[in-house]
This record gives sequence, structure tokens and C-alpha cells, in this order.
Amino acid sequence: MSVEKKYKYSDKDLAEFKKLITEKISKADRDLKLIKSAYLNDHNNGTEDTSPTFKAFDEGSAVMSKESNSALAIRQEKFIRDLKTALIRIENKTYGICRVTGKLINKKRLELVPHATLSIEAKNMQKKVLYFTMINNPHPKGSKKYSKWNKFFVLTLGVVYILVFNVFIPFFLN
Repeated sequence: MSVEKKYKYSDKDLAEFKKLITEKISKADRDLKLIKSAYLNDHNNGTEDTSPTFKAFDEGSAVMSKESNSALAIRQEKFIRDLKTALIRIENKTYGICRVTGKLINKKRLELVPHATLSIEAKNMQKKVLYFTMINNPHPKGSKKYSKWNKFFVLTLGVVYILVFNVFIPFFLN
């Protein structure tokens, strides 16, 4: 009895994912509207008659609140954009395929992170490459010692790692 490898999800699975993603998009849109309304809230809180010191504290707090709400809104917009991109992948029937390994992403992972484009295996490889980069390149990006060659080296190392462990080794083992 041989185990048949799946290379894409069935139409039934894709329909379930589409329903899940559209629900998440509508919830994320509601959350974004709430965040933006908090960000754009210019209602006066009655601080005209208070001490100038308290008014300065209140204005500083309002600025910090607007900055954090702005950051939340940007993050939420990216989340919505990623979900909409996932819907496009569903329509193209490429949803759930890891963009690095080409294997199917685990269904449980897609239920939890429906906009995922990397399998756990690829995500772990990405973390290893990042860790390797941080160890071998302790200089921050702003440092003069940081160069474009370091980026090239890290990307090349990642591609070689993927090829060796996902293409060459399985090829020679078969």
C-alpha cells in the first residue's frame, strides 16, 4: 500500500479555507475601522479649564495613543492585504503550497494562520539562516561594516541549504 502525496488541496478544502479567510477579513475590517476611529478621534475631553501641567500630560498621552493606534492600523492593513492575497491564491489553486519547499502546508497551520505562505519546515530554515546571520554579522545595518555582500551571502546560503536538503539528498536517497 503506497501513500499518495498531495500536491494541492482539494476544491472542498479550498472552499473551507475561503470561508474562513472571508470571515477573518470581515472581522479584521471591523477592527481596522475601530482602530481608525480611535486614531481619528478629535473629541475634546474637557481639559481647557485644567492646569497647564495636566493639559501637557494629557496631550502627550494623546500623541502616544495616536502613534500606537497608527501602528496598529498599519499592522491590521497588512494583515487584511495578506488575507486578500491568500484569497487570490485560493482562486489560482496554489493556496497552501509552501513558497520555499513546494510542499503542502499543514492544514492545522493554515487554520491558525490562513495567510501563511511558508511551511513549518521552511519557517524553521528561515530562522536558522537568520540566526546564522546574526552570529556572523553582529554589526547593525547602520554600521559601516554592513554591506550588500552580506545580504547576498545569506540569501545564497539559504538557497544552497534548501537545494541540498530538499532536492539533492532526497534525489540520491531514492
